[in-house]
Amino acid sequence: MASLRASTVLAAALLLSAVTVPTASADDPDGFTLQDPRITESSGLAASRAHPGVYWTHNDQDEPRVFAVDGRTGETVATVTLRGVGRPRDMEAISVGPDGYVYVGDIGDNLNGSWSHVWIYRFREPERLRDQAVDATQYTVRYEDGPRDAEALMVHPRTGRVYIASKNEEGGGLYEGPAKLSAKGANVFRRVGEVPWVTDGAFSPDGTRLVLRGYFSARGYAWKDGRLGPDDRVRAPVLAQSESVTYTLDGSALLFGTEGERARVARVPVEGTGAAPSPSGGSGTGTGPGAASGGGAGDGRGDGAEGGGSAYTLGLVALGAALLLGLRRLRGRGGASGE
Repeated sequence: MASLRASTVLAAALLLSAVTVPTASADDPDGFTLQDPRITESSGLAASRAHPGVYWTHNDQDEPRVFAVDGRTGETVATVTLRGVGRPRDMEAISVGPDGYVYVGDIGDNLNGSWSHVWIYRFREPERLRDQAVDATQYTVRYEDGPRDAEALMVHPRTGRVYIASKNEEGGGLYEGPAKLSAKGANVFRRVGEVPWVTDGAFSPDGTRLVLRGYFSARGYAWKDGRLGPDDRVRAPVLAQSESVTYTLDGSALLFGTEGERARVARVPVEGTGAAPSPSGGSGTGTGPGAASGGGAGDGRGDGAEGGGSAYTLGLVALGAALLLGLRRLRGRGGASGE
């Protein structure tokens, strides 16, 4: 098993490095590189509402802390430690709500349904960016149809409602939380839509679009009355392990992040893509949520390969996706922690 794991790691590293976008390109002139050596597994990304140009991120298996990063330089400008919550198991997502609070999703489950509940942590965005400890509220989350793995948590910018997208290579579900989370008892999230393989998601600032990304591609959905509408492909860079996405505060671009030391955050303008907000709620060129299964987020056939264009690159992407899935399963079996 050790030799198999080592060879798989090496093969995945070689293949994924072959299709990783460079540290700077015409697609992301305003992107940035995370400079903090402590940030090695950036699993979520969210634009600050209180501090324009600043982005919140965090490691997945870490202590209860998040980092505020300057989007111009990639430097960490504040480390915020959360008080009043337990030891995180697998923090995978972060989002900022219209209430002025930051929501952190401790929702990962590498054993795909081994934990009966997961958690959301919420704290108010600090008025001043500096290293500090803040009081946070911990919410218990259960899914109406049983435990599952998830990496995407999105707070709607108008209603403040929390949504979670589960992660499964055969397709996941979009789950809607209660109108208001309660710190007493469990908050039951109910399934309201079908989604592809998702590693993160983000609402547009006006709340009319939802972007869901996977390892190698992304899709944009019209959003109206709390439900998924027509969808189409979103231009997205191919990264070694695509883990995060957020809109810029003004909605003009998407930022795509990845794991690793000094990880690159790539900026992609939304004009002319399925990520573009629409005043009327918009409609994509797809045929609805079901269309995502044919070329949706994380299927390895979407826009992430655009620009490279060759069948060779697409083959590397597909093989890399399979190897990456195997690696994550191995890590889950060997490294998942309990409560």
